[in-house]
Amino acid sequence: MDCLDAADEPVIVHAPAGTIVGRRSRQVRRFLGIPFAEPPTGARRFAAPVRRGRFTEPYDASRHGPTSQRVPLFATTTVPEPSVPGEDVLNLGVVAPAADDDREPAPVIVWIHGGGFLAGSPASPWYDGRAFARDGVICVTVGYRLGVDGFAVLDDVLTNLGLRDLLLALDWVRENIAAFGGDPDRVTVAGQSAGGAAVLALLSSPAGDGRFQRAVSLSGGFFEAGAVRDFLGRLGDRLGVPATRAGFGGRTVEDVQRAVLDLRDERGDVGPVLRPFVGDDILPVPVAEGLALHGPDVPLLLGATEDEFDSGPTEAGARAAGTRLTDTLFRAACPRAAAARRGASAGTWLYSFAWPSPVLGGAAHCVDIPYFFDVLDAPGVAEALGPHPPQELATAMHADLVAFLHGEEPAWARATGTLGDPAREYGRTGAALAADTTGVFDPVVRPVSEEAGAC
Repeated sequence: MDCLDAADEPVIVHAPAGTIVGRRSRQVRRFLGIPFAEPPTGARRFAAPVRRGRFTEPYDASRHGPTSQRVPLFATTTVPEPSVPGEDVLNLGVVAPAADDDREPAPVIVWIHGGGFLAGSPASPWYDGRAFARDGVICVTVGYRLGVDGFAVLDDVLTNLGLRDLLLALDWVRENIAAFGGDPDRVTVAGQSAGGAAVLALLSSPAGDGRFQRAVSLSGGFFEAGAVRDFLGRLGDRLGVPATRAGFGGRTVEDVQRAVLDLRDERGDVGPVLRPFVGDDILPVPVAEGLALHGPDVPLLLGATEDEFDSGPTEAGARAAGTRLTDTLFRAACPRAAAARRGASAGTWLYSFAWPSPVLGGAAHCVDIPYFFDVLDAPGVAEALGPHPPQELATAMHADLVAFLHGEEPAWARATGTLGDPAREYGRTGAALAADTTGVFDPVVRPVSEEAGAC
């Protein structure tokens, strides 16, 4: 979806990156598909991202740029995730309020899409930043390399290329966002699922220091690389190539992505099979340890949906047995992150999203996104949330997030990583719209002081 209509008109920004031509509609300016790095093709395919040179001609930013995703994660995904063909996949989109010479520089949210580090698309209509622009915030959506191209662990390849892409995008924002009316000193990095995990990784990284001032993680986790070399070896066998840069580089990105998804499905993997690697210059220590070392002055808001991957008819049994993937993969990370940041000068705040989708049978993975973005009229929302998702819930959640982006402290108490930490609860039937709760994460997480947040 291009988010354009017949009423759009060209709008021009002169930035350090060059002259960029976007579109203005309904008091919102959109600049889509702006390359921040050279295309990761040929010799650059498995190399560090290379900063894009200044545009010598006006750049047409009227359409979404190519996406790293060639093959969707599933045949049907909750979030509409269009794949856009092309090689210039390291691009970003800027959605900003209409220009106003009297407006103070706006805070900025840099959004990282999910998709298990294997798929996902920044061109999703669920990530359209029009409501943020309406409320005086600039929304930047970022593309990054996925799967083998972004997160392979190979002897002759730099690790964490996907995270390096995101760091370069943050540099672009710092250098260029003022031209769009943004404040480079009020940047919040935010994301959901794999994007939320990337936020925690960047916050824990020495490379992230100074690149953003606030952080928001929706349904993120500590998804660090495990037995990935075994997986890559099996992947090479499936493709008929050695598990090396030359081997995988000899196959198309689409071929490799399709083989990864097929092998993942055969193995029955639940969490991401390719993920951030610990032990390099980007993540020298595990994320939980890094959170204790870096970003002490960065306020963090994080949480999860109540049911994530456990919604539907099996939920009651899974909850009773204590085997919910929701708790293992997502919710347990929240008190762990809070515990790791106990010594931080900036606060950590938790939330829990409890509104049950009548379509999906619970507060499932991804269903909170249209509420935080306040885009309940976006394509695909009715199919996932039903015909009448409550607008008042979207209004409240979006307002809380916008206030955080503007620098306000959330109204509920800070978390410390101990049992009984408060969490803002959204959407539970019979409760206040945004009720303060305690013990939201208690049932599956032992006290952090006992066992480093084990779940």
